[in-house]
Amino acid sequence: MPRTMNPSDMHDKKKEVPNSQYARTIPCNQLSVSAPFHWLSLGLHDLIRMPIISAFYGLCFMAAAISIVLLIQWQGTHLVVMPALVVYMLIGPFLALGLYDASWEREQGKDASLWHSMKAIGRNSTSQWAFVVLLTVAMIFWMRIAALLHVFYPSVQGAPLGDFLPFLVIGTIVGAVIAAIIFSISAFSIPLMMEKNVDMMSAVFTSFNAVKSNIPAMIVWAAIISGGILIGFATYGVGMLVTMPILGYGTWHAYHATIKREEDI
Repeated sequence: MPRTMNPSDMHDKKKEVPNSQYARTIPCNQLSVSAPFHWLSLGLHDLIRMPIISAFYGLCFMAAAISIVLLIQWQGTHLVVMPALVVYMLIGPFLALGLYDASWEREQGKDASLWHSMKAIGRNSTSQWAFVVLLTVAMIFWMRIAALLHVFYPSVQGAPLGDFLPFLVIGTIVGAVIAAIIFSISAFSIPLMMEKNVDMMSAVFTSFNAVKSNIPAMIVWAAIISGGILIGFATYGVGMLVTMPILGYGTWHAYHATIKREEDI
């Protein structure tokens, strides 16, 4: 004889949240403002322990950066800077996947290999490509906004500095807001999709919530990432050999320190 379901049964079922639930937000930990420096030190440690893998991905990042610098010099105009950076930001997450995988392997006590790290690109590829499409749309939107802001650019050559202030102030504010949004949705999305095989929207919501919940630490981490990238470009890409592997490994450790694991929820 079938058992009659009572209200408490319904309550228990509501508490069950399957791992495959779409667009869920995984809880995050609270971080200290000094946490990013610890992630940076862990990234440096991984760089030293995995020189071959680090050199391979460092060279890939360096080649991409040198290509952008040469393109800008060849065109002789600042108008190609934004499209070139868009391409770099779309390539970067896929290269970083290999670094995440290497740190993940070491974390589990395994010997990380270059071949295994390269295969990480194909892990949860559907969600990762969906995320690339999202980033592409966001970057195109950013480029269109940047083009519209040129209405504030002085039309007279040799205009005084004061005439540039509206363009600089408004451009900086708008750029900072868009950059903060893109950083928030991408800070932990790629490693989350790789490790937990979650859908793209779950990764985006989880990353955004984690950044929003730890703004001071995330500001420091964003500044460190920006500094590493600037050093790379300032050295015509050579600095990418060191900075990008460290930042890639550091991002993996940042992800594990920030996003709660299933057993902790």
